[in-house]
Amino acid sequence: MYYPGVKKTIVARPIGKKRPQFGELHPVLERIYLARGLRSEADLDRTLAKLPSPWLLSGMEDMVAHLIAAINEGQRISVIADFDADGATSCAVAIKGLQLLGAGPVSFIVPNRFEYGYGLTPEIVELVKQQKPDIIITVDNGISSIDGVKAAKNSGLKVLVTDHHLPGHELPAADAIVNPNLPDDKFPSGALAGVGVIFYVLMALRSRLREQNWFEKHQVQEPNLAQLLDYVALGSVADVVPLDRINRILVYQGLLRIRTGRAHPGVNALIEVSGKKAQSISSSDLGFSLGPRLNAAGRMDDMSLGIECLLTEDPAHAREIALQLDDLNNDRREIEGQMKKEAVALLREMKTLDENHLPAGVCLFNADWHQGVIGILASRIKDRVHRPVIAFASAGKDEIKGSARSIPGIHIRDVLSDIAAEHPKLLSKFGGHAMAAGLSLKMHDYPPFALAFDEMVRKRLANVDLELKIYSDGELSENDISIEFAALLQNAGTWGQEFPEPVFDGTFDVIQSRIVGQRHLKLVLRKPDTEQLIDAIAFYVDHPEQWLGLRSCKIVYKLDINEFRGNRNVQFILQYMEKIA
Repeated sequence: MYYPGVKKTIVARPIGKKRPQFGELHPVLERIYLARGLRSEADLDRTLAKLPSPWLLSGMEDMVAHLIAAINEGQRISVIADFDADGATSCAVAIKGLQLLGAGPVSFIVPNRFEYGYGLTPEIVELVKQQKPDIIITVDNGISSIDGVKAAKNSGLKVLVTDHHLPGHELPAADAIVNPNLPDDKFPSGALAGVGVIFYVLMALRSRLREQNWFEKHQVQEPNLAQLLDYVALGSVADVVPLDRINRILVYQGLLRIRTGRAHPGVNALIEVSGKKAQSISSSDLGFSLGPRLNAAGRMDDMSLGIECLLTEDPAHAREIALQLDDLNNDRREIEGQMKKEAVALLREMKTLDENHLPAGVCLFNADWHQGVIGILASRIKDRVHRPVIAFASAGKDEIKGSARSIPGIHIRDVLSDIAAEHPKLLSKFGGHAMAAGLSLKMHDYPPFALAFDEMVRKRLANVDLELKIYSDGELSENDISIEFAALLQNAGTWGQEFPEPVFDGTFDVIQSRIVGQRHLKLVLRKPDTEQLIDAIAFYVDHPEQWLGLRSCKIVYKLDINEFRGNRNVQFILQYMEKIA
């Protein structure tokens, strides 16, 4: 995003001092790896064999025991999903995986965010009972569903919880819980997405069935669970979980399946309507093209539509649904654009009241804002002001719902937890991660909450740098601004959250500039003292006309390959610009 007048400091990404052991590597690529904490060729191994054992997750023994009993007894299983892309892919993995492993009838329910809200609630339990299941298994939710689990248990149902959200002070009284963020859990990472957790459950279940010779006894071929990894990759990237080594392996293996034509019809359909090519799909494509279209179902309508797209084996039906999701995503963009204008106006009002600074923690509310879009809005405004932001929308009956986004150094769920501790009656409910959270409160409690949020964030700002920075991997030489090096970068890493795609900086002459597609800025650049001309594009620029007529600019960019009508050329994807002349 480009905000004229919002100045950022370009900072070289720091590099560790430990001597690397990579062998033969391009020197720029070695610098990129070092800046991301890698030190040896072993760190680059993305094979499935390098995944840690699923049995390191606490609660896995009980989880698998209940699932084996369900399989052997033909029990009916109902999957309760979340209404975002992680929840949808988790649901698809659970249903397909359990069926591959011999489970009986498996159905699902995903709460409509506008009717029921998040997670396994007592109201959702009443809906689930209509399916007459024996077991409920939650995916990407459940760790905070104290009342919902209790209601299900009182109805005679077994409840298995798989989740990755941070637990509260009280755990639900489920029959089994698998969550890498449980206290004292021995799993080496808490960064798994919900879809990663349920995939790990399936791996443990398969290994135990193998030990019991279940497949031989039932004359069933042992399934290759890797066929589910396109879902795992999509859900993990779309949920913006940190791409630590475990998630990089899962995402990379999922991308390999997509690139080699082994993705599910629904994933292929999402790729097609996004205008991407399966053989060259990247993790950023999952996050910025496929993820938003899948998320649009939960934001604008009902995530059941997105789950249906993922589950169908009919390519024609998958494409039909994907086109519907594309339409919903276009609607979401229009609504988001209007909401952002209104949010910026509210920010201006805040600055008018206090010329010196905005609140440390920013709360924004508009009764007309769309519940399904406030999370994106909070993220956009957080990027603009570089401080935690909560955007609120009306939820009816004197209740408002908020979606929070934070910055490095401010753990947003901990902030909400501390507010709840100091003001026990202020928050109706809340949950989430370090960087994102959701909450509900009464409309009349909004003013005191906004003050409490600002105060609680301010207490944490002592060691947090609020200067707007953009990190760069340095300058590229003329020789490295090439198709060959761009291709090397595309294949060199599974880029994403906390393992960022390489970006570079430099000063360039502007040979040509024009606006395309209303909000995109197209440039032709030249590196000073060279004859090399480079195409560059900046997407979704605020007020692009303000950038026309430049003679020179300082930029931060991603090195990309543009393929058009059979031609391949180097292209810069601009991340930041500064006017020089």
